[in-house]
Amino acid sequence: MWSRLHGAVLDAWAALAPVDCAGCETPDRALCETCRAELAAAVPARHALTRADGTELPVWHALEYGGTARSILLAFKDGGRTDVAPALAAVLRRVVRAALAASPPEARGRVVLAGIPSTRAAFRRRGYVPLRHLVTRAGYRDERMLVATRQTQDQSDLDTTARFANRKESLAVRGGPVGAFVVLLDDIITTGATILEADRAFHAAGHRVLCAVAVARTPRRIPALRADVQIGRKCS
Repeated sequence: MWSRLHGAVLDAWAALAPVDCAGCETPDRALCETCRAELAAAVPARHALTRADGTELPVWHALEYGGTARSILLAFKDGGRTDVAPALAAVLRRVVRAALAASPPEARGRVVLAGIPSTRAAFRRRGYVPLRHLVTRAGYRDERMLVATRQTQDQSDLDTTARFANRKESLAVRGGPVGAFVVLLDDIITTGATILEADRAFHAAGHRVLCAVAVARTPRRIPALRADVQIGRKCS
């Protein structure tokens, strides 16, 4: 009953304030049924980034950054389409749950979530912080322990080598519980430069990073990725 009533309300609103689907531009609601179903079907998967010392940082994601997912994320991050946030937040929630389920027993109940901070320039341009918006809609709390120690360039126009140089020693940890078990959060992982810098900052502050979580990843540009492993193996 409620689902039918809810759908009728959305249809009426779409007639009054029509929008195009953020995924395929079909005249519809924020997301058409096909694009919404594509997000709903995304399954969490785990890969790994290689740290400077040769150890691996597990990375969880659900979407490949291309096609429909790319269009939706771009619309959300740079097009002001916050109306797609609930669907993306549901994807993030699934990935976080998969990562937490795979955490070691000693970390249960002691995990903190730490989002990658947005730059001031990005906030001024968008008027909101996309990742923080998703985390809140997903029902989680970002402890906001990561802070920028210096200005960095926009990563989008940089190649892989320049991205790592740009992010080197650009983050530090402030506050939070001592010796925390940390899950890093980001919306899209491209080369992994920012995630690895955040991982370095937490280790320098005496914390243990269990893994990183993102809504999507760009597989072609992430170095040293392992093949997917079965969900349920522990983060290390």
